[in-house]
Amino acid sequence: MGLVGAVGGIVGCTSTGGRGSTDPLRLDPSVSPPPSTSPWGVALPKPQPWAPSANDVAADAKARAVRLVETAATWESGNGGFQNARRRLNESGFDGDLVDDLGSVLVDGVESVARVVVAQYGGLLADSASVLVVVDQWVLRRDGRIRAGGTTLDIRLVVDEPEWAVTVVRPARPGRAVGGLSRAARRLLASTRVTLPEAAASDIRAGEINDVVLNALHSLSERRHLDVSVLRSGHPVRVFGTDRVSNHTEGRAVDVWALEGRPIVDMRVAPELTEFMKEASEVGAYQVGGPTDLDGGDTVYFSDDTHQDHIHLGFPT
Repeated sequence: MGLVGAVGGIVGCTSTGGRGSTDPLRLDPSVSPPPSTSPWGVALPKPQPWAPSANDVAADAKARAVRLVETAATWESGNGGFQNARRRLNESGFDGDLVDDLGSVLVDGVESVARVVVAQYGGLLADSASVLVVVDQWVLRRDGRIRAGGTTLDIRLVVDEPEWAVTVVRPARPGRAVGGLSRAARRLLASTRVTLPEAAASDIRAGEINDVVLNALHSLSERRHLDVSVLRSGHPVRVFGTDRVSNHTEGRAVDVWALEGRPIVDMRVAPELTEFMKEASEVGAYQVGGPTDLDGGDTVYFSDDTHQDHIHLGFPT
């Protein structure tokens, strides 16, 4: 699970505590404030390599993207820094120059452990792919403390032999946190029913996500716990393989990768999944993409290879 609400992030790390008694959200007994625990840990966790599901489409593309991130963002004492990361990538068959776009996980530290939370398609075509890698990272700093955080990376790949080749890395770049967030934003950041990766939480803190999305997530989470993979930053700016600007870029879309802790990719056409998709339409989503097309492509619902591992909810302006 992601670290939001428990620790600060590598991207967009901003405290949400310290609200005064006049805050209208505080006066609502149905909403709890977010925890104010420290982002500093006491020990590095053990690496846990990520593995694709047996149900993943083009699982080798995902595995290749994840290996890039794990190789770059995990290192032992004496192996930190850009030059060592470049060497590790070259030794693993990647272009070492990709380190130039991996700065968000190549932070200064003695040791580091990265764990991929989820690898989801941002787009999948016959000869190319976008894999969105959500990663948690723990870094042992030189002062002996451990900093925990996370980010999301859009890894672009093309078909090659003997395996997919990574061509571009596009790290999440959420905006700066702003004051005066809407009630919907503060309520979702405080929620224990929606797990947000750090890049997505930073999008909300920056005021970049439309309240209609935030309110829909809150409503949908009343019946089940939701794991979000991406809101805005870290997602392709344009719908993959097209010139159309994505609803994610406009702050009007969200991707959910798990329901009640169960990955969408392993649910297929489970009753719980189809029920959730119908509920999403009822709370205002005009695009509901997932592993199954509930209406044959007539109106709201759609399905393709890209959406076998998550549910995309897009909302109108």
